[in-house]
Amino acid sequence: MKRREFIKKTTTASGAVALSGYSSAFFTSCSKSNSFQISLAEWSLHRALQSGEIDHLDFYSVAKNEFNISAVEYVNSFFFDKAKDKKYLNEMKQRADDLGVKSLLIMCDNEGNLGDPDQNKRTQSIENHYKWVEAAKFLGCHSIRVNARSEGSYDDQIELAADGLRRLTEFGDTLEINTIVENHGGLSSNGKWLAAVMKKVDHPRVGTLPDFGNFRIEGDEWYDRYQGMKELMPYAKAVSAKSHEFDSNGNETKSDYYKMMDIVLDAGYKGFVGIEYEGSSHSEMDGIKLTRDLLIKIRNSLS
Repeated sequence: MKRREFIKKTTTASGAVALSGYSSAFFTSCSKSNSFQISLAEWSLHRALQSGEIDHLDFYSVAKNEFNISAVEYVNSFFFDKAKDKKYLNEMKQRADDLGVKSLLIMCDNEGNLGDPDQNKRTQSIENHYKWVEAAKFLGCHSIRVNARSEGSYDDQIELAADGLRRLTEFGDTLEINTIVENHGGLSSNGKWLAAVMKKVDHPRVGTLPDFGNFRIEGDEWYDRYQGMKELMPYAKAVSAKSHEFDSNGNETKSDYYKMMDIVLDAGYKGFVGIEYEGSSHSEMDGIKLTRDLLIKIRNSLS
């Protein structure tokens, strides 16, 4: 494969990137060609959904008709009271099937801390997630995405988060649903810590959902996003291509997508890469299109 010209980006402490030209043998392995598909995370449309401009049940048609994307990732907050509503879930499933859209996972928030130091609260959080496991199974998803939030020392939080995750994962295993953890603030944004939790749980149905951008631990403290991706990708069962802002060349200004996708594919990952636009410099529709087009550009460069 020919050498290609790419843009080098140097990451600052805050996660921003500075650009300079360089030559690279990036993506020299033909085995990477056509090795990932593109999905759409519902959070990309959170402002339109929260305002009522778009209804949750129309997510499928927006994904397919506006962006030509045939795989989606839900956020539970947009149908929070419907997890056990079989009529509503059946409507979701029917709309997806009618458009040929695949349901991949449910991102679950606001159900308590799976690593809560209080054993009763930890157990309650685990049980709160059961309904989402069941909803994921009904919709044809492969996973639910959870948070590994906890309190205490570094090591204590490994033990607590691993306990909650293991117990929830064992329930999910009965329905063949994975439990995957996103780097989502606090110690979960420390790649080394979350990898240690994965090793501690040690279950084939537990994994990670590495997010390109969610490596802010607290305040101005950032974990190196590229190092974090390298540490989390061995456990990845999904990947989130977080985006905020794009330059005039169509490159994301906070994450070097070429470098990120090199890490993703070098790990042997062959699943979906989910668009998760979270910026405000572009409209949600434009932000999604810019993210999609950059991912397609990278994918096309592999062949």
